[in-house]
Amino acid sequence: MEDKAQEILRILTTHYPDAHCELNYTSDFELLVAVILSAQCTDKRVNIVTQNLFKITNTPAAMLELGQERLEKIIYPCGFYRQKTRSILATAHELLAKYGGVVPNDFDALVRLQGVGRKTANVVLGELFGTGGIAVDTHVFRVSRRLGLSNGKDPYAVEKDLTNIFKGQNHQAHHALIFHGRYCCKSQRPECGKCPVTEFCTQ
Repeated sequence: MEDKAQEILRILTTHYPDAHCELNYTSDFELLVAVILSAQCTDKRVNIVTQNLFKITNTPAAMLELGQERLEKIIYPCGFYRQKTRSILATAHELLAKYGGVVPNDFDALVRLQGVGRKTANVVLGELFGTGGIAVDTHVFRVSRRLGLSNGKDPYAVEKDLTNIFKGQNHQAHHALIFHGRYCCKSQRPECGKCPVTEFCTQ
């Protein structure tokens, strides 16, 4: 399995040499907010929303000062805006109360923040600190199962499989798999004719 996984990773990183986080941010807190907003929403739409949001507020204290009503109106296009607003404001409060307004470099501390699950924590740790496991979103989940890298039935199971396979390469593998799922191995109409790893596909 490891030899197969390494070959898949080699091909994908060659095919997508610029694979990277497509959320726009200029600070640790901005990234955390953007990832929270990205749940059930495209990065493209999140970037449109945060372009306006971060001009107004981009620190935990300023976010709390903005308040629920104004924040809801700004992030409405991202969907689930009430839930996301509660999560962002609660997280901003906890960051100030417990961490001096700094995003912690610790998985357990991150997942204790409201609205921050395993995927969000892993994205933040990978982007900011080069640590953490592989963040499993819908793209990573789909591609990993199609390529036979994991038979996990849920994101956590897939995360464990991938983190075990790609030891020390989590960040690189995460972006390569996301780009492949986003731009080729799509959910409804996968572009199999141009897939560089079609020989490994199990479906």
